[in-house]
Amino acid sequence: MEDLTIRSARQEDLEKLLSFEQDIIKAERPFDPTIRPSPVNYYNLEAMLADPSVAIYVAEYQGEIISSGYGMEKTARAYLDHEHYAYLGFMYTVPEFRGLGVNQKIIEALKEWALSRGFNEIRLTVYSDNFPALRAYEKAGFVKHIVEMRIPHN
Repeated sequence: MEDLTIRSARQEDLEKLLSFEQDIIKAERPFDPTIRPSPVNYYNLEAMLADPSVAIYVAEYQGEIISSGYGMEKTARAYLDHEHYAYLGFMYTVPEFRGLGVNQKIIEALKEWALSRGFNEIRLTVYSDNFPALRAYEKAGFVKHIVEMRIPHN
């Protein structure tokens, strides 16, 4: 994809980013019965865009934003061998552009951002039954690390 550009998101991208957020929530509802009914938001995207410690990247193709992802610093648990790490999230690609490596380019940009900030640990979370996402993240070099379990309530 020659016309693909990866860039930092800007305030004027907010409307598109908010629509991506709702698409992510819609896609994740089948994996998580604990997500509240709409309206619901995962992120405060407006604040994240203004926060210099958060990197939100978008992929733009022929002037249209087709993918997104963010990186932010998180504090590690006290017993780990690192104090802070880069946490990635908000991974979304418009359906017709999936499978073309667009998300991989977003992840690469976020890896560069993380390394430039001195993070040697990069993490993300994904639903265990979201097999397409698991495959995509494994292609990007992520390995399964821990499984969070829950007792469902009726």
